[in-house]
Amino acid sequence: MYRCLEIARQGQPYALPNPMVGAVIVQNEKIIGEGFHRAYGEAHAEVNAIDKVVNKSLLKDSTLYVNLEPCAHYGKTPPCANLIVSHKIGRVVIGQVDPNPLVSGKGIKILQQGGCEVTTGVLQQESRMLNRRFNTFQEKRRPFIILKWAQTMDGYIDIIRNSNSPAQPTWITGEAARLLVHKWRTREMAIMVGTETALKDNPRLNVREWVGNHPVRITLDLNKRLPKSLHLFDQSVPTIVFTYHDVPSLHNLTYIKIDKEKTVLSQVTKILFNMNITSLFVEGGQQLLNSFIGHNLWDEARVFTGEKYFIEGIAAPATGTNPESIVSLKSGKLSLYANNSAI
Repeated sequence: MYRCLEIARQGQPYALPNPMVGAVIVQNEKIIGEGFHRAYGEAHAEVNAIDKVVNKSLLKDSTLYVNLEPCAHYGKTPPCANLIVSHKIGRVVIGQVDPNPLVSGKGIKILQQGGCEVTTGVLQQESRMLNRRFNTFQEKRRPFIILKWAQTMDGYIDIIRNSNSPAQPTWITGEAARLLVHKWRTREMAIMVGTETALKDNPRLNVREWVGNHPVRITLDLNKRLPKSLHLFDQSVPTIVFTYHDVPSLHNLTYIKIDKEKTVLSQVTKILFNMNITSLFVEGGQQLLNSFIGHNLWDEARVFTGEKYFIEGIAAPATGTNPESIVSLKSGKLSLYANNSAI
């Protein structure tokens, strides 16, 4: 099962919005086939593992290990549970049951009815951790939400700006942190900032310092304050703008009207769920970050602390939790927080 988890990671981020899955086939304590889900719409891990087995007659005396319950429904590909049964694989060991209502328990039932011996819950915690985005999406009916910000040694995320301040970021960390953030962007389906960050920083929110896909850009422009000259409106990357007004959409620029009488973030997360966006990377300012924290709509927080002091400025948010781990960087540190109450 550890090997399943190891090879499953190779599917990140190309499997999105599907989970990362690895499969290993063992016969007489020897691996005779293994595979992982390489990309959304392509063959699942079990299919790739079975294809790697040269002598298919060995399958009936083999054990298939997989970190997620084999699928039981027709989606982009046929059900893997049926394929396993058709090859008469005698035993299947599963890391975690699939939380997707279309599958949950149904794949196991097909296997058992087909004569397979099924064992579940092997390295279940590790399996759930690997696919925390997928699990949160299915169980909470919203994207997995990661908050990210940089703060100074004295706890500020920005200087105090006025109307004459240039529309550009106030850098707190260095090149290593910037590279890491761009790498993170390639692993998430969407990235979000609020109105004030869009105005003050004029961010591109794309991937420039790493190789990978651009996340869908998301911003709030509830009262039509943002000028069309901002980078977010350049139509180079699919972008979603939430607003209280009727605004026509353009190529790569989708305006979505929300109800001003309802909570903004609850509407946003529900709409993103319906759009099959499984993860959201929030790089907003104080107001947006505190809103996510205040509504308990976050799963991870990644906080850079740079070796700078502002003396005064915009105060950094507080998660109310202790960091799970701290990583040293050349120009400071990175603290990683997990919101266990949201799991």
